[in-house]
Amino acid sequence: MSGAEIYFSNNYRDLCEQNGTGAGFQFEFSCGRCYDTWRSPFEPYTGARMASWVNKGVSAAWGMLGRTGSGVSSAADGLAGAGYGSARDAAFQRAISNAEGHFNRCPRCTHYVCNRCWNAGQGICLTCAPDTAAEAVAARQRGLNDMVSEQAYAAGQQAGTGFDAAAPRQLVCPQCRAETHGTPFCPGCGHRMAQDDSCSSCQTAVPQGAAFCPTCGTRR
Repeated sequence: MSGAEIYFSNNYRDLCEQNGTGAGFQFEFSCGRCYDTWRSPFEPYTGARMASWVNKGVSAAWGMLGRTGSGVSSAADGLAGAGYGSARDAAFQRAISNAEGHFNRCPRCTHYVCNRCWNAGQGICLTCAPDTAAEAVAARQRGLNDMVSEQAYAAGQQAGTGFDAAAPRQLVCPQCRAETHGTPFCPGCGHRMAQDDSCSSCQTAVPQGAAFCPTCGTRR
């Protein structure tokens, strides 16, 4: 494996076709920041294309005679396959040389990025050296969002002063198992939720399920 292939080992895709009349070499490279892609020009693999046409011609000729020409076809395929590896490597090197004009290697993070993701003034990618104007706009929006969040939080605190946090609440009705969301009565069956254990008037303990205080008669 060549040094150039190692450099592009993580951001390219092999689109080569080894067999058939559409055989050829093509590679797709991607930006390490925005992941946009660039494809090298398609290079036909003439060896496989010739073998494909030979196979078709031999099959047609022998088919007219009611016989098969598998020996000739296999030989043609073998010659095409034998030269594919070296042809592919050479095409890949040409594709890398061409790709170098479309990508820049950041000396800080070592990623290959496209021209849109390159800070030409600083000589590194926009991830390592973000655009100043874009950062200012983003920071201003973050500041606005943070201030609105703080104001909303303060408004929530103010509204929470009227909420009785100590009051007992049941989130699931013990009668029908419906979710109550803390309401005093079950929205499913009307059962009264989270009743106090003591009378609100005389503070006497009230049995579970009783509608009135057994001591003073106060309705629960």
